[in-house]
Amino acid sequence: MDVEVTEQSFEQWAVPRLAALLRFAWLVTGSQHDAEDALQTALAKAQADWERVGSRAEVEPYVRRMIANAHVSAWRRFGRRQSPVAEVRLEPADPVAAVAEKDAVWRVCQGLPRQQRAAVVLRYYEDLDHPEIAEILGCSEVTVRSHLHRALARLRRELRGDDDG
Repeated sequence: MDVEVTEQSFEQWAVPRLAALLRFAWLVTGSQHDAEDALQTALAKAQADWERVGSRAEVEPYVRRMIANAHVSAWRRFGRRQSPVAEVRLEPADPVAAVAEKDAVWRVCQGLPRQQRAAVVLRYYEDLDHPEIAEILGCSEVTVRSHLHRALARLRRELRGDDDG
């Protein structure tokens, strides 16, 4: 097998193994992005030094070790600067526009009939489901759905500025 490995070009060796090496990298790193980075780094180094790497009896385990080392090196370089968070919150580009939009929604809500407004508030602000809203409003679930459907249609129409509805 040594003779086969030494006579193969880097591409002949690497191409059939890319999927398996990427799976290995993903298992090592735990993320697709980091796996791709570690694999690319390891393969670039292996290709640059293919005469030495390709002549080894066990090329694949050697390259797998290169992948693990690439991940550890990246972690050492960048790991301390990254601060993982539980949730990413995207702030609006223009906070004034966000406040204006919320204000517009509330103004339109105030113009809704009492039952529709109550259904919208209970559903979207209190996060209640249809049976709970029906119980509070003293109506059926079908009526709650109808109130919500009509209220949302009016909200959409008025917030877009449509006058034909």
